[in-house]
Amino acid sequence: MILPLGDAPNPRGVPFMTYALIAANVAAYALITVPLGATPADPTDPALREYLAVVTRDLPQVSLRELLRGISSYDLFLFRHGFRPGHPAVGPLFASLFLHAGFLHLFGNMLFLWIYGDNVEHRLGRLPFLVCYLMTGVAATLFHTVFASHSDLPLVGASGAISGVLGFYFLWFPRNEVRLLFLFFPFFMDVIMVSARVVLAVYLVADNVLPFLLTRGGGGGGVAYGAHIGGFLGGLGMAWLLDRRELLRQPDEYKGVRVAAVPGETPGRTIAHAVAEGRFPQAAQDYFALESGATRRMLTPEDSLALADWLRRNGHDEAALVVYRRHLRDYPHGPGAAEAHVGAALVLLEAFGQATPAYQHLLDALDLDPSPETAAQARAALAAIRARQKRQVGHPSGRKPI
Repeated sequence: MILPLGDAPNPRGVPFMTYALIAANVAAYALITVPLGATPADPTDPALREYLAVVTRDLPQVSLRELLRGISSYDLFLFRHGFRPGHPAVGPLFASLFLHAGFLHLFGNMLFLWIYGDNVEHRLGRLPFLVCYLMTGVAATLFHTVFASHSDLPLVGASGAISGVLGFYFLWFPRNEVRLLFLFFPFFMDVIMVSARVVLAVYLVADNVLPFLLTRGGGGGGVAYGAHIGGFLGGLGMAWLLDRRELLRQPDEYKGVRVAAVPGETPGRTIAHAVAEGRFPQAAQDYFALESGATRRMLTPEDSLALADWLRRNGHDEAALVVYRRHLRDYPHGPGAAEAHVGAALVLLEAFGQATPAYQHLLDALDLDPSPETAAQARAALAAIRARQKRQVGHPSGRKPI
């Protein structure tokens, strides 16, 4: 058995929305699933006949006698309130995200939400996290519906929405590590740190894509693999769009500014001259008067980094982060890339309290063979992140993650 136990690094504070979603799912299980699951179905319930017809049609391997012996009031509740691709409705589309087939189904979903939700919530914010959670849950259900449009079997569970959270995590926190318990009792038991990208790639491909292909899009063994894939892709897509918006954004303090045009010079030359002469306030105004696409490789790596550093040192944190990100867009492995990673990390860490995104930048900087000064800055920032963790980064034995 392989069981995830936690991730690192993780943000300080309480992820209220993550915990609220866990509480809502647990409450639905305790108040609805448990009591109704222990109550036999009412033979006079008008939904019973339709339910039996649907199950015997879509699951011919289940005998009617076996079905009648085990049917509960909860089965009929799910039939009414779970999402049925053959009869789609808005209410069940959202209600199904908080209903589960049983305890293990609930436990697995809530464990993944607890491990991965806090970092995604911390970066998005509480309400945006809730919106993205629900949207990826809807995307997951609709993706499944494409391949099971004629099925009337109810789809329930938070798996699709949680897969969306995993999609965000995969794109935003690739350098994180996940603690995995490997348990083959009584022969072997150990906790191993594994790269988050590896864990999530295995989850997507081995646990979902391959079974999805083998079952030709159908739910094998009662598992809606298509919903998991759809949620994950939805999370990836939304994370990519939000990253792109960060590159396109114009900082609030520079909204409405215009380029100070100089006859015979392009905007790039005007900004480069301002940087060379130390007129950084003017250079920043001219820079942010342009669209993001117009700034692509407009400045040399040296000028781009000088402008970003000046903005950071002078308290223009939002603007500095935009310039650092555009520098990495334009020169991801070129001159100044390591310095831009460290600069972005310091802004994220010191100005916005975003330790986990900063962690990604710092490890990327060290991979680029930086100067001794830049490397020392990166290691000092990593030490600061470790010191503020709820759980320490890295394996206690000092082994490197897989």
